[in-house]
Amino acid sequence: MFELRDIDMNFGAVHALRSVSLTVRPGEVVGLLGDNGAGKSTLLAIMAGALRPTGGAISVDGHRVEFHGPRGAEQAGVQIAYQDLALFDVADIATNILIGREPRRSGPAGWLGMLDRKKMRRMAQEQIAALEVSNLHTVTKPVEALSGGQRQAVALARVAVRLKTDDARVLLLDEPTAALGYQQSRQVERFIERVAADGVAVVLVTHDLPLCFEVAHRMIVLNRGSKVADVPRDQVDRDGVVGWITGSRPPQHTPAP
Repeated sequence: MFELRDIDMNFGAVHALRSVSLTVRPGEVVGLLGDNGAGKSTLLAIMAGALRPTGGAISVDGHRVEFHGPRGAEQAGVQIAYQDLALFDVADIATNILIGREPRRSGPAGWLGMLDRKKMRRMAQEQIAALEVSNLHTVTKPVEALSGGQRQAVALARVAVRLKTDDARVLLLDEPTAALGYQQSRQVERFIERVAADGVAVVLVTHDLPLCFEVAHRMIVLNRGSKVADVPRDQVDRDGVVGWITGSRPPQHTPAP
């Protein structure tokens, strides 16, 4: 469904990525792992259209594409949830979840651009309920009043809306459980499983190895901008993954089946 082939990324004299290839199939969860500075977020930004690679090719459904910005990636069916969540603090929960996808009122009011606030609140509440978030009882509260876990839930609910309304097929997640407790991390885990079950391809950047071993079908490890492993989850253990991340284990030279 989505393929990167021999991606290079240079920032001046700094080689952030060196000939990195990645594929992800419908309904597959790929864990993208590596230490800080390994190139994970740079690769994710290229997949999301936020960066243009220095070299290499990107293909969607077997057709080569060039993303000239995030809008191009969205039009190709790619959605991303960034680590910083990108929420509007002064806006309420419903507005954040449906930003850019707000339903308009019917009739002349809709022609004038007036939003259907009642429908927005209902749709937002449905997404919060689907994520099984029990401590968000109202969607009219401003985001700046929420805890870290609640803010993460809002960001995931927004992604869920866009996956549905845009018929998106690829979801990129950048550290979705950073600074979350056990219960909130479990909510993220169930969300990933539901999305993959619907046939969406998921690329998960995370330092949370227990989460990765729970939800990922395959793991790709980067080290200093190069891919050192691409292996199915059931063919590796945590010590092996940590060895590739730290560089104490030699790179894997045989491609994953």
